[in-house]
Amino acid sequence: MPRIQGHPVPALFPDSGSVSVMLFGEAPGPRGADQSGIPFWGDGAGITVYRALVATGRAVVPDAAWEDWDGARFNALSLTPQLRGTALSNAYPACPTKDGEHFHAPSNRDLLAPANLARLAAELAQAAAGGASPLRVIAFGKRAEWVLSRIPGASDFQHVPLPHPSAQGLLHAAPDHGKGLRLEDLRRAWEANLRSWLE
Repeated sequence: MPRIQGHPVPALFPDSGSVSVMLFGEAPGPRGADQSGIPFWGDGAGITVYRALVATGRAVVPDAAWEDWDGARFNALSLTPQLRGTALSNAYPACPTKDGEHFHAPSNRDLLAPANLARLAAELAQAAAGGASPLRVIAFGKRAEWVLSRIPGASDFQHVPLPHPSAQGLLHAAPDHGKGLRLEDLRRAWEANLRSWLE
């Protein structure tokens, strides 16, 4: 695995048009957004997100991206998605790491840092400007849901909490922690649920 860069990954907005839905993950993944510089782009869990976006007409993904879903490869080949009516970001802007090699979840202190809260508020304001009212904000995982509910003006948005689309997140959210269930079935069900909120 490439060394974690730890650079802030900016939110991704459409090139033009208004935004009706904004998706928030927890933090950029070490193999995906940390390497590509684009939210969910190359993350293991991100492939499910982009499949749902493409299926609902909210994203265009280059065919070559599906061949090997990897952020470093996307960066090297200058592969990028195009969004429609949707913005993407993370509750914490950079891949959290203490040693440059391993991911660790952002702490409450990380998430509630004044600079992070100001960033989240600015991104939400940008997404809401001139778009549908209320803006639909979909949070992947309890950490993202938790911090987004603490943004000033959070009640102005329609909040939709979904389990994190990682294997761990899907299994934890499934009945009996997914015992007897296939991970691929959980992914398909999660994608269908996301699609229902995107349509």
